[in-house]
Amino acid sequence: QVQLVESGGGSVQAGGSLRLSCAASGSFTSCMGWFRQAPGKEREGVGVIGKYGIPTLTTSAKGRFTISKDNTKNTLYLQMNSLKPEDTAMYYCAADLAYGSCRPLPTAFKSWGQGTQVTVSS
Repeated sequence: QVQLVESGGGSVQAGGSLRLSCAASGSFTSCMGWFRQAPGKEREGVGVIGKYGIPTLTTSAKGRFTISKDNTKNTLYLQMNSLKPEDTAMYYCAADLAYGSCRPLPTAFKSWGQGTQVTVSS
């Protein structure tokens, strides 16, 4: 089990930007991802980045968000630009892929951080 700690959330106006960080206890040789959950909704995938550094973003994030990692700091990042009110949610990072290929599916991950809140106002 990998220990994960998210940070960087906050409140911004529509069109603004935020950069989320996820500090991990382990290395970044395996699949890691970002997910989000809004009140009353199920947790959904934002994107993942795998062993070979290939990022995969969900449709809502493409063109606006970027997933990256810093192996020297064991930190995963989510750069969010052009934020929209519908991006408002608790954002979580995840690790320890249990099965399948590296993809943004919540049920595929075993380890989760406590989350960081992102609020986008109109």
